[in-house]
Amino acid sequence: MDRDNGPGVRVPEQRAPQEPSAGTELRFTVLGPVRAWRGSELLPSGSPQQRALLAALLLRHGRTATAAELIDALWGDAPPSQALATVRTYASRLRKILGQDTLVSESGGYAVRIPRETLDLTLAQDLAAEAEKARGGGDRGQARALINKLLGLWDGEALASLPGPYAENQRTSMEEWRLQLTETRLDLDLELGCHAEAVSELTALTAAHPLRERLRELLMVALYRSGRQAEALAVYADTRRLLAEELGVDPRPELAQLQQRILRADEELARPADEPAPAAAPVRPAQLPATVPDFTGRAAFVRELGARLATAEGSVMAVSALAGIGGVGKTTLAVHVAHQARPHFPDGQLYVDLQGAGARAAEPETVLGAFLRALGTADSAIPDTLDERAALYRSTLDGRRILILLDNAHDAAQIRPLLPGTEGCAALVTSRVRMVDLAGAHLVDLDVMSPEEALQLFTRIVGDERVRSERDAALDVVAACGFLPLAIRIAASRLAARRTWTVSVLAAKLADERRRLDELQAGDLAVKATFELGYGQLEPAQARAFRLLGLADGPDISLAAAAALLDLDLHTAEALLETLVDTSLLESAAPGRYRYHDLVRLYARACAERDEHPPVGRELALSRLLDFYLATAAGVYALERPGDRTVNHLEPTRYPGLTFAERSHALDWLYAEADCLLACVLQSHGKQSLRRAVDLLMAVKDLAESGANARRYETAALALRDAAMAAGDAQAEGRARTTLTQVYSTAGRFEQADTEAHHAMALGIAAGDPWTSGNAPNERGILSIYRNHPEEGEAYLQEAIEAFRADGNSPGEASALCNLSRVHLATGRTASAVDLAQQGVGIYEADASGLALRLANGKYALGLALTATGSTASAQEVLTEAMSIFRDSRQQLWHGMTLFRLAELYLAIRQPAHAASHAEQALATLRGIGGDWRRANVLTTLGRGLAGIGQTDRAQVCWNEALPIFDDLGSPEAATVRELLAPVPAVRAS
Repeated sequence: MDRDNGPGVRVPEQRAPQEPSAGTELRFTVLGPVRAWRGSELLPSGSPQQRALLAALLLRHGRTATAAELIDALWGDAPPSQALATVRTYASRLRKILGQDTLVSESGGYAVRIPRETLDLTLAQDLAAEAEKARGGGDRGQARALINKLLGLWDGEALASLPGPYAENQRTSMEEWRLQLTETRLDLDLELGCHAEAVSELTALTAAHPLRERLRELLMVALYRSGRQAEALAVYADTRRLLAEELGVDPRPELAQLQQRILRADEELARPADEPAPAAAPVRPAQLPATVPDFTGRAAFVRELGARLATAEGSVMAVSALAGIGGVGKTTLAVHVAHQARPHFPDGQLYVDLQGAGARAAEPETVLGAFLRALGTADSAIPDTLDERAALYRSTLDGRRILILLDNAHDAAQIRPLLPGTEGCAALVTSRVRMVDLAGAHLVDLDVMSPEEALQLFTRIVGDERVRSERDAALDVVAACGFLPLAIRIAASRLAARRTWTVSVLAAKLADERRRLDELQAGDLAVKATFELGYGQLEPAQARAFRLLGLADGPDISLAAAAALLDLDLHTAEALLETLVDTSLLESAAPGRYRYHDLVRLYARACAERDEHPPVGRELALSRLLDFYLATAAGVYALERPGDRTVNHLEPTRYPGLTFAERSHALDWLYAEADCLLACVLQSHGKQSLRRAVDLLMAVKDLAESGANARRYETAALALRDAAMAAGDAQAEGRARTTLTQVYSTAGRFEQADTEAHHAMALGIAAGDPWTSGNAPNERGILSIYRNHPEEGEAYLQEAIEAFRADGNSPGEASALCNLSRVHLATGRTASAVDLAQQGVGIYEADASGLALRLANGKYALGLALTATGSTASAQEVLTEAMSIFRDSRQQLWHGMTLFRLAELYLAIRQPAHAASHAEQALATLRGIGGDWRRANVLTTLGRGLAGIGQTDRAQVCWNEALPIFDDLGSPEAATVRELLAPVPAVRAS
């Protein structure tokens, strides 16, 4: 038989004890339930009062407690008549359990003698001392880690459930210490720049401890540094009102001073003491390409630019812009100067090729995203808009000394958002155009080399011995190259690789290029003529690869994609590409990835147009690339959505794609290839490729739904819609419009989404396309809910269900059933809403694995229905399951929306602190995605949660931000927010 031995603990019934073995280590816990362990065995520590006695002895850290002291600890002023006998009985029992050497009798009292490290409280005290030392020494990251470890020792309430005044006093003291440690850790979070992450926790803590001003102070700082100044000031107003009502006092001076600093927009307050701890990227980037070992000449420019960069170490931000024709050596010079200047920039160097000479220059917001990641910013913290990214970038650079090399810029407008803007940093810019409109920049016009420098470069590559005897021929060579560094390097490298050639042989060969060399003085033709020297020496297989690779529009290309484009196996393709890397005509961006310099790509395409015979070879190469991306993306889609018949309706492909054994690897590929996939879609508008391009966009819908590539995805969808309209292809147009519907719906642009869905439905019927016939009305059904037209939505969803059933698409049917559940919910039919959602979930569970993305959608709908019926425990369970799947699938939008729904659930069960915390997390997760409508809904719920914990001023800030959004969209939620903003009595914190 077992007997109850206190809350939550059952131990075997007491038997005749045996003396414990001497070699088994004891350990004790008081930061939670009082427990004793021998190794991994939990020892029976008796009744609550017996455990209270053990705690009283443990907390004296080996000092003897008299019997009178122990009686007072257990019973205070009202001990029982047999108190002394009871204490002796408890001590005897504990001695039998712990051993004679552990619990000793001494001078009429008792003591527990144990090594210091065997009690969790002393471990915690030692960690606290280490943390304080680390913080005092400036190592905030180590201090935070130690405090987190310390707080992890707590297992609930200290001395849980123990009776007696001594236990109560100690429990209060320990809980106060725990709270102080939490405040210290949060303070360190703010010093390390983790303010956005701290808002949610601080919101919950201020709800639990409404009169604790330090927590309010930390919350104000976290909100202010998150760009939420109005909310930070509202926290102060809430605090002042609460303190006056509850205690009749004003806030302490520190809090009042903080309010004034926020009102003044204090820049020092906005800046954390340290940069945030990096999640995955290095805090000190070192991105400069390698400098060439045979760098030659340019001594005056090196001194001039080096001196300019050195000034950034003082009080200015230095910007130098190098201009000149392609191949003149701008990048080589800039990289060389940047390496020499590295000691002036100890916090790192950033580099980007802006592809300014290509058809599609790099977008500043994309570059800023890459820079922020390199500087240690988590993906989830990177804003969506250009202005927000630029502001965060400048804030991240503030206080650092970093050099930024912006290579191949298109114009000044492209690079302005990329400039650091703070003292101590510097930027080097290279471009084909002179940036006279770049205010404050130091402009440098880089011309071709002097004859002496050109000959010196040629000699370094070829070797002094070979050049010395043929100096005149060498001068002819560099002159034929137009003294252009890249042309010289190509010519010299050819000669160096051919030991049987003389310099005169090379000069004679270049003499036939005289017309081309004359063209070196004419803009882009100069670059084309220069590259012709290298291209003309390629073997046929190399030349074909060079031409065809240049056709792909992506920023780079993977080895697997290149093999598909070239119709080669991986090993042959890799060997061929590496030979092109050796000739400097192709760059190895990373292991297994290749890219062209933007001007080389232009030249390669010109070669393809000129030399690829028959011309259909170009179309076939791009067709194979499209096949590869479509086949691979279809496999990723099938892993994410098992049983979905979308993959059955995709256009057939002749070239196979990659296969993935693990879902995580498939998602890695999808997001790594996002830019290349969308670039392929954008260039595939021809009659033979249009349908496959539309289907590729369908298969990579996760890129849009995740919010990571929504803007480029929308651009591609619009382009395909217009191309399909021009081609009169009803199937392609219907699918493109359905895809565009999903893009607009995700962005909260419901009117535009409904317009596209309306056209898509008609096109699906006209084309007899089962995919559009099911998906278009399904999308329009859920849009009707968003637009407050549930009756219309019901008709659309019934149509979708019939179409999916006719197609045998059970996951599609489940999706429509779950959406129909939302309609029933909106019209008050809660019981049937639960039934419909359960039907949908049942279909998903029968057809798919537990990690299927669609199953998360079903559980999301079921969670909403269960919440409405009051089954909140079940609702919380299924919503939490859905959130886990969304997070693992990298679906940031639906991860955030599930947090929002959980916040609504907590409001329904009157837990406003939890509601506010989850709404805060939803805001952070949805930053930059999901559209203004969703943000306004989350703000409304956040306001409700804050009002419920007495932070009414801050709540009104949230509602005031939400109201104009709803008004602009004509949303009925505006009336609800106006009611919330109506004057009401202050809500007291509970």
